[in-house]
Amino acid sequence: MTETELLFNPLEPGFAEDPYPAYRRLRETDPVHESPFAIWLLSRYDDVAALMRSHLSVDPRNVTTPQFVEEYNRRDRRARELSMLDRDPPDHTRLRSLVTKVFTPRSIAALEPMISGLVDSALDEIAEAGQADLVGALAFPLPFEVISRMLGMPPTDTARTRELSGAIVRSLDVVTDPDVQRAIAEAADELHAITADVIAWKREHPADDLLTALIAAENQGEKLTDEELIVQVELLFIAGHETTVNLIAGGVLALLDNPGQLAMLRENPGLSGNAVEELLRYVSPVQLSRRITIEPLTVRGREIPSGTFVVAVLASANRDDRYWGPDADQLKLTRENARQHVSFGGGPHHCLGASLARLEARLAIERLVQRFPALALDGAVTGGPGQSSAVQWNGRINLRGPARLPVKI
Repeated sequence: MTETELLFNPLEPGFAEDPYPAYRRLRETDPVHESPFAIWLLSRYDDVAALMRSHLSVDPRNVTTPQFVEEYNRRDRRARELSMLDRDPPDHTRLRSLVTKVFTPRSIAALEPMISGLVDSALDEIAEAGQADLVGALAFPLPFEVISRMLGMPPTDTARTRELSGAIVRSLDVVTDPDVQRAIAEAADELHAITADVIAWKREHPADDLLTALIAAENQGEKLTDEELIVQVELLFIAGHETTVNLIAGGVLALLDNPGQLAMLRENPGLSGNAVEELLRYVSPVQLSRRITIEPLTVRGREIPSGTFVVAVLASANRDDRYWGPDADQLKLTRENARQHVSFGGGPHHCLGASLARLEARLAIERLVQRFPALALDGAVTGGPGQSSAVQWNGRINLRGPARLPVKI
């Protein structure tokens, strides 16, 4: 089979900029798709939602597909110290319980004054300049600073840490370039060393923060090894900002592409909560999620073998007109069932930071559009939605979003 004959090819030119035609083709042609990449893909809403609610494995050690087994065995020793994202119960339950109390809706709500202050400071700088790259000025620094404060991280080289984080999340995509694979591994090594140093520093400087709590839990017999501690902190740090960057930047771009909806949000600030839910559906900051079969799984009459990666195409499910209706591809901030999106996954692995992402996005977008009534893209529009000559996409398949979003006020 040649590249041009693939029904679903995330490596084809233009996919990262606009994957939705490919998702639609997948839903219509083969919604339970066996890919030549040795994975199966589910693309319709009902199937994706059911997979996310299931108790299938997430542990890559359960994969029996030869090429994935070979890749896993090539990985360094840290592959044996998996994050909670890759653990099944009881390990997943144990690890998640250590941080759940910090991410309760009540705990997150208490962060609103701090987050509001960070947003307003960023908007002050944008106002003074009259223009900005919204990714660099707001969408990235806001969640980065919030998760850093929650963890209790000491001052770090923000630019370098951002580079490392951006490189590491490429591992969530299909990566065939050996140079990119090498860059991912080197970034993981460097961030691992930085995190180990931070933990050592925090042992000497305990405080009322999440990192201190994780260290204390380890010391109190929670059986959190040194390597587990490092890996969980890396996960919280990366997941705590990478996805929200895409939600804020992608959400603002979607609003600028739909001026009628943007005007509605300005006129009705109380709509911002539901607007964030609709933006989560429409933008899908995380496009894909995966599970692993531990026994044969039948979906729509097709049997998926045991030991296989099954990928839920969240972004496709979020645009499935069988569930959302004929306007599934339209941004509609008043959509009554917008919160039924699958952007946060579901079941035991439902996104731990969902409340935090919602709060950060609501405050950032609400205050941005209210403060700058003339907000607009800074660059010539060359095509359809998001096709400004100045907008640059990050090129990622999974954590997809703008890498550069110039705006003028």
